[in-house]
Amino acid sequence: METRVDEIAPDLFRISTYIAKVRLQFNQFLVRDDEPLLYHTGMRRMFPQVRAAVAKIIDPASIRWIGFSHFEADECGALNEWLSLAPHAEPVCGVVGAAVNINDFAERRARVMADGEILATGSRSFRFLVTPQVPHAWDATLLFEETGKTLFCSDLFLHTGDVAPVTGDDPVVRARQALVEFQAGPLADSIPYTPFTAATLARLAELGPRLLAVMHGSSHAGDGGHALRELAGMLAAVLGHG
Repeated sequence: METRVDEIAPDLFRISTYIAKVRLQFNQFLVRDDEPLLYHTGMRRMFPQVRAAVAKIIDPASIRWIGFSHFEADECGALNEWLSLAPHAEPVCGVVGAAVNINDFAERRARVMADGEILATGSRSFRFLVTPQVPHAWDATLLFEETGKTLFCSDLFLHTGDVAPVTGDDPVVRARQALVEFQAGPLADSIPYTPFTAATLARLAELGPRLLAVMHGSSHAGDGGHALRELAGMLAAVLGHG
């Protein structure tokens, strides 16, 4: 099980481990800055590989911020391992995430952020976005890096295979294929459709992202706003709301 490191934008690194059994890449994103940020920790058992990958770029103990979308093993399973290694690191989450999970689970209390609040890491500014059930879970949030216009979009656009680190190909085609496959098996309903789904995706599209940092699969370079609007239509159609 190899872990690969690729710089997909200036000082933005994608750390990817492909698990053939489930045909999925598990990606973490490291932003090198005055206060380095790691988005997704990976699962606890993946911590040694992810730590070694981060060490190729920066001192892992210098991590300052740890972000993730929602409480799930691949999002933040290794959170406590990172908090033990990096003495100044703090988890970043919303009010719901802190109250129902993180401030009990984590060895260190979270930096709780409000919707629209900015996290500055030096040369970068991250807008915190509260997105309940997008991609899924009550506590879901996302981050938008405003300088490079990168949306850290977690499980949105999930697709299978050991694919390229970044591509300009249409991400919705592969996401639809994976969703249809999942709907026919034990992972049915992994992506919910709620009364707020369309409005949340429209809000994300209005940000005009130029890079979509996808947790499972290739990141997408191009018109992220268009991709998000197309994703909204696809989800509505496949999940029976179109």
